[in-house]
Amino acid sequence: MISLTRMLLVALLLASPAKLPAADSPSWFTRSLVGLEVGPTGAQFGGDPADVGYAAKFDGREIARATKACGGEYLVIWARDGDWAYYDSKLQPKCPGLGTRDVLREAVEEGHKLGLPVIAYCVQQYAGDTLRKNPDWRIVGSDSKPIDGRVCFRSGYREYMKQMLGEQLAYGIDGFHLDMVDQGFGPPYGCWCETCQKEYQAQYGRPMPKGVTWDEDWDHMLEFRYASSDRFEKEMTACIRQGNPRTTIDFNYHGNPPFSWEVGQLPVRHAQNGDFVTGETGVWGFSALTVGLNGEFYRAATPGKPVQVAMQRGVRMYHDQTTRPLNDMRWEMFNLLAHGSFVTMIDKTGFDGWLDPVAYERFGALFREVHAKRAHFGQSPVQDVGIYYSSRTRDWIGREKPADWLLSFQGAHKAMVYEHIPWGVIHEESLSPETLMKFPVVLLPNVDILSEAEVALLRRYVESGGSLIATGLSGAYDHMGRLQTKSSIEALTGARLVRKLDSTDNWVRFPTSQTSTLSSQLAPAGRTDWPFLVRGPAAVFEPTTATPIGDLLKPHRTALHAQKRYNEDWPLSADSRVGPAILLNKVGKGKVLTIAASPDWATASDHHIVEARRLLANAVHLLNPSTRVRITAPATVETIVTDDPATRTLRIHLLGYNAPPQTTPSKERPYVLPGLIEDAPLYRATLELSSGLKSAKAFNRTTELRKRGGRLAMTIEDIHEVIELRY
Repeated sequence: MISLTRMLLVALLLASPAKLPAADSPSWFTRSLVGLEVGPTGAQFGGDPADVGYAAKFDGREIARATKACGGEYLVIWARDGDWAYYDSKLQPKCPGLGTRDVLREAVEEGHKLGLPVIAYCVQQYAGDTLRKNPDWRIVGSDSKPIDGRVCFRSGYREYMKQMLGEQLAYGIDGFHLDMVDQGFGPPYGCWCETCQKEYQAQYGRPMPKGVTWDEDWDHMLEFRYASSDRFEKEMTACIRQGNPRTTIDFNYHGNPPFSWEVGQLPVRHAQNGDFVTGETGVWGFSALTVGLNGEFYRAATPGKPVQVAMQRGVRMYHDQTTRPLNDMRWEMFNLLAHGSFVTMIDKTGFDGWLDPVAYERFGALFREVHAKRAHFGQSPVQDVGIYYSSRTRDWIGREKPADWLLSFQGAHKAMVYEHIPWGVIHEESLSPETLMKFPVVLLPNVDILSEAEVALLRRYVESGGSLIATGLSGAYDHMGRLQTKSSIEALTGARLVRKLDSTDNWVRFPTSQTSTLSSQLAPAGRTDWPFLVRGPAAVFEPTTATPIGDLLKPHRTALHAQKRYNEDWPLSADSRVGPAILLNKVGKGKVLTIAASPDWATASDHHIVEARRLLANAVHLLNPSTRVRITAPATVETIVTDDPATRTLRIHLLGYNAPPQTTPSKERPYVLPGLIEDAPLYRATLELSSGLKSAKAFNRTTELRKRGGRLAMTIEDIHEVIELRY
């Protein structure tokens, strides 16, 4: 096998000489699509000075050459982790295996020769060595016991980090990636240190709550925690700006699902603090569906700013040194690019710093394809449905079990993806009339808490001609997460909230006795008189001005239920009608469609059935029948639509997920991890434009196109295809 070093030298000799951009040129991230983040592995659980073989071959020069040779446009190089520095630091011990070498200096010098921006990866949370030397900087639990491994963002650690950033700035780096500004991903929660208690007392005029109390004091405590992270990020940014205004800064972000208040981040507030937001995917850690969702979630949180998303070459976690099949990486890469992100591929070296030649061969093939398709990324998204994300509902309904609400948001997204309905994200933090009016349909997925200001904006949107869908218990709770007797959106829904059902195994039916055409339009596959399970929260409504459609059925209950001996995770059959399934109300020029059950929650749940998501899709089509593009494709295919009005070009990105079935896992049955994508799928799809389809062109030569009027039939055999439509 040809050596990696030789392969790199050949590639670099063939490449044309590169120079760094001029000082007044755009920042590196505005002209980049793909880059590498490279760091050693083996010390993630702590380092030992006796391990002198650790990172001994971690070579900044070799890594810079490898990045350039495979087509990477920037390099994120590890400079500091919890125990070691990978440069000559005066603040933290250097990795013993490096000897006299300085990886950061090597990477910067070689990278700049090659015209490669170099970004320092600097861990700032979970700072093991620093906390051992400065134990007073640890975060403290409500029991007054320090929590090992986590730092308090209001402690002296802030000034320490500024010194560390100053050390790394002196190397002439192009940017910083700070990982992570979190306060833990679950219990125990902090911080109740003396500094935090004093500052809380000064700000609110009362002592901190004794723990997680979910009352007015805890409301203040949540804001205090959010402000701690926010101030820390702003101070780090100001420090870097003072040192070198052209050096970029981004923070590893965890304001997105499945993360919640525990992390200490709000979706919009904490996404704004860097030059761009950086998040991460990972089919093994989050889900295949979360790949595209993350890109859109970040983009909605930082409108007008670039979005960076990190993916990895490893199969199951960051530190396993395995290498995914090329098609598996292609699916994730092009999903993110189609959703408007630029992408950083994470490479974890071997224990000694060795670079895997097969990984870099695959990076090269992947990045070459990205560059070949470059013109097809970055256009404006076409989005029919805005999925509403409420951080207040996340915090005060999800509380310490965030999935109780996140299932609704994630299920709404899943339904849109499977049904090929173009979607986007709306954040409650940055809600405005302009944001709402971008979407023909706005979907409230069990947005239980809605403020007066939010309701006023939603009313204005509907009265101006917008369409609103509210599911389950949307608007049923007050600001502190308490069930109300009157819904906040009663005037919009045209229905009175009678009661919340105690069950989640609820059923929906569209009886033939209801002759309304609306009933047949909403019934999945036109099936009437057939009750189907819609797992999740539900409410009984009494129409006032709304038109009722279909039936909501409560589940049967046995004597065992009364004795608390029935497994409530298992749904039971449908019982009697308790109210309408759907309520349709006209408000001004627009419409509000209320679904008394939760097809969104159901779609993400363990009891997902196809009919639940089809009900949600039918509701969207009912309110928005003249969608610009109607796409029919297998559920395994994700579609993203973008528009370039200047050239009158629509682009349809199609991404085929083609993983084989998996066997029973050794533990936590039946939670089966997805298989690796080895083969390109072969499938048929169609799309129809409401008007004006002049011509169509596929990127791949193997794709077959058959155009008839405004309808285009396609046969595709690849992971990623992009169809250009001229209108």
